[in-house]
Amino acid sequence: MNSFNNFFRSLLQELNIPLEKEIQISEMKQIISKINQYIYTNYDQIGTTFILDEEYEYLSEFHKFWEKNHREILNPQIDLTKCAKIADILHDIYLKNGQNSFYELYDTFNLNPQEICKIRYFSANQEFRGTRDFKTYSAVYKDDPSIFDKQNIAVNPEDFLKNIGITSLSQNDKRLKYAEIAAKMLIEKKLEPYDLFSYFNRDVLKIREFLLSNRGSGFGNKKTDMFIRDMIVLNVWQDPINFEKIDVASDINTIKVALRTGILKTDIPLLSSFLDIFCYQYSLIDEINALSWRSVWTIWKEKYPTEVIESPCLIDYFVYRVIGKDFCNERLCIFECESKQHQFKWHSSRNKTCQICFKKGKKNKANLINKVLPCSDDEGSIVILKSEFVDGLNSLLPGIKECPFALVCGPKNPHFKKLNPPKSISILGQTGWNSARTRSSDGGGGLMA
Repeated sequence: MNSFNNFFRSLLQELNIPLEKEIQISEMKQIISKINQYIYTNYDQIGTTFILDEEYEYLSEFHKFWEKNHREILNPQIDLTKCAKIADILHDIYLKNGQNSFYELYDTFNLNPQEICKIRYFSANQEFRGTRDFKTYSAVYKDDPSIFDKQNIAVNPEDFLKNIGITSLSQNDKRLKYAEIAAKMLIEKKLEPYDLFSYFNRDVLKIREFLLSNRGSGFGNKKTDMFIRDMIVLNVWQDPINFEKIDVASDINTIKVALRTGILKTDIPLLSSFLDIFCYQYSLIDEINALSWRSVWTIWKEKYPTEVIESPCLIDYFVYRVIGKDFCNERLCIFECESKQHQFKWHSSRNKTCQICFKKGKKNKANLINKVLPCSDDEGSIVILKSEFVDGLNSLLPGIKECPFALVCGPKNPHFKKLNPPKSISILGQTGWNSARTRSSDGGGGLMA
């Protein structure tokens, strides 16, 4: 009761509307019912929206409002001053380490360019909710190249998914469609994946437009940009045209880093995916995130035209894999000794021993009590120095003790906010928006786990 009164009172106070009495349970019932009705229920003749090449009935009045006003409410902006600071940091890394910090040169196991392209084409659009690495796919291909044959995939996509070992992953209905349509796209043009480069006269922007234009193939912005980036970085396609027009493959990690560095800002914190009906917020932030990183690259190129990577999309590996997945995660672990006498910080949550006692020749257990961002703590170097990107002969950033972006984020500043990226709810499928709808008089509705 008190929490609801506090919530409702604070809401009215924000609007300068006085509340002279406590809200009773009978009034709470009506308020909650109205909130639910407005946000999550609909009625006959509510109208329809057109999205993903289909017409959908609005889920609610809020859905109609959110579709029309989400951009103005969030008001995403690109901070060019922050972009310039990040550009300088990336340029410094480039000077110290060359392009290797920006190139994910994974082993292609002596496969020829045509084979590499075929494997990546049919695996790139399957990379969601769990993935396999190129090593796994290449081993499957070497055992039986026919598994990646476009005719076989078009006829029996289910066998393809079984053979590459991803049927245990989620959303198989999507995966089947993606495999089938991706194969039929090539069959219709009488091409192999490698041939796309010559067919479109080396213009990777036209290849991108072709892949994106085929709805249902699984080639959204991220997967398309990753596929094209890999083909250039691995020298499968050489001397491309318009490579500089390919953006960072936007995802939750590159968005997270953009928000925390401040190159991307919004007027209010991002909403929960429960409120982001049909993922309008996610799509908008995804769009502005790509523009944010392009702004970083553009400034970098303008300031240092002979000391810059060839395309914004090459920022992706460093920001996504090194910063987003490794440095910018709550990986500094805080432990308490079972004696309750002291605490210590460690680089691994798998630790079970009190390291302070161990150094003194005692054997006490330790309990994990918290995890924090390494950059936010004076002992964060414990984690950074153990990173695969810092420690070892082939490290990208040898010897560094702090995330290079910490100078821009200011994580030790008391006003720093550990902003999180948006989450997306699948539009289709058993747990998606298709099954969420309900009439206002019927009750129920919503998403399923």
